Amino acid sequence: MTEDLTKKAAEMLLKGATLLSEPCPYCKGVRVMKEGQALCISCGRQPEKKDIPINEINNESTPLGKTLEKKLELLSRELEEEKDHQKQQNILKTINSLLETIEKMKGKQ
Repeated sequence: MTEDLTKKAAEMLLKGATLLSEPCPYCKGVRVMKEGQALCISCGRQPEKKDIPINEINNESTPLGKTLEKKLELLSRELEEEKDHQKQQNILKTINSLLETIEKMKGKQ
């Protein structure tokens, strides 16, 4: 553990960082995380970032996007035909949950 890494980790902790329970994937050392950035105190490495292309997140051609769209269509038809008020409310809650999930997926761009 170098002095520079120790200093940087201490500064991060003083600014609100947290110690991670998962060890470093490279050297099994202790890691500190702040604002999504993990730093290994022993080797100084950060895990590789793997970006998911935006079109894979919001594209309805992904398996998850297709599934959510199909569920929305089915629930819409079911809502049109349902006469029972309580069942309508349950369907609307489910539709709302699906829409929130879709928005979260789009928000992670």
